Amino acid sequence: MAASRKVGSLRLPPLPTVGELIKLYNLRAEKQLSQNFLLDLKLTDKIVRQAGSLTGAHVCEVGPGPGGLTRSILNAEAADVLVVEKDSRFIPGLKLLSEASPGRLRIVHGDILTYRMDRGFPAAISKPWEEDPPNLHIIGNLPFSVSTPLIIKWLENIADRTGPFTFGRTRLTLTFQKEVAERLTASTGSNQRSRLSIMAQYLCTVKKCFVIPGRAFVPKPEVDVGVVHFTPLVKPQIQQSFKLVEKVVRNVFQFRRKHCHKGIGMLFPEACRLELTQEMMQRADVDPVLRPTELTIPHIRALSDAYAHLCTNDPSLFSYDFREELRLKHLGRNHHTSVDAFKEMQSAPQPC
Repeated sequence: MAASRKVGSLRLPPLPTVGELIKLYNLRAEKQLSQNFLLDLKLTDKIVRQAGSLTGAHVCEVGPGPGGLTRSILNAEAADVLVVEKDSRFIPGLKLLSEASPGRLRIVHGDILTYRMDRGFPAAISKPWEEDPPNLHIIGNLPFSVSTPLIIKWLENIADRTGPFTFGRTRLTLTFQKEVAERLTASTGSNQRSRLSIMAQYLCTVKKCFVIPGRAFVPKPEVDVGVVHFTPLVKPQIQQSFKLVEKVVRNVFQFRRKHCHKGIGMLFPEACRLELTQEMMQRADVDPVLRPTELTIPHIRALSDAYAHLCTNDPSLFSYDFREELRLKHLGRNHHTSVDAFKEMQSAPQPC
């Protein structure tokens, strides 16, 4: 009986519905902020269930908006919920939820892209990286405009064990546009295989949980939404630095319909491009005529290791950017053209 009272005490008391709060505070989704409200609590409950048991857990919710997902997290018996909301219009409604769940909901009015989550929770919840994940979760119905830069930022945090991953292998349950969710989870050979697929999967176990139809949101977006769960791996599948791996993968996938050696070549200055591309492909023992979408994580690992070896021999290679070389070449060509045109103008007969 005592246990049932305890469980019951963690559930929220009767409150205005999310829809009623939206009307009460005259809230409207801002298109420029890519805001779409999810009002169906059955769906928000389903998102929360993908995170696993939240009983007694610490949770950071990203962009809670009017608080629909926040209610589901609180009703799942999370002990400590920290919400980070950039839009000040939602703060009064979130404060109402905080008052209804004393001591369990903390509100930060700020930008998740700059918020120091490593300072948001007690160090005591930390777990060694090699052990089970800490009882800390990141959950969020992400605005489309920030979802990709945010997951890239967190993937780099995972690689460096910084930010929310100073506590250990913190798990994430997040929403993305369906197409982005498919890229994150795409397998080798899939048309959706991309830079995001590699960067996420070499660092995490990535699972696409389910798809939410766009009509479930207010206002209705033009696309459906996918829910994706991430669990950082104990040992990344590639042991090089995040920035090095990201550079290799970015160059490979910029020519996704070409053979992979085409993108690899862009890692090197034009003067030595053919020679170093051949050396890198041979050292990695990767077939140069594979398409980027056909490359496995072990292929990318071998390519990253080979590139790291070449950068060790010539550290200037890592800072090389083929776009900058093209830009300088273009400027030089324009300069010579301008000089030639000026000389022609000077030699032409001048009008009286």
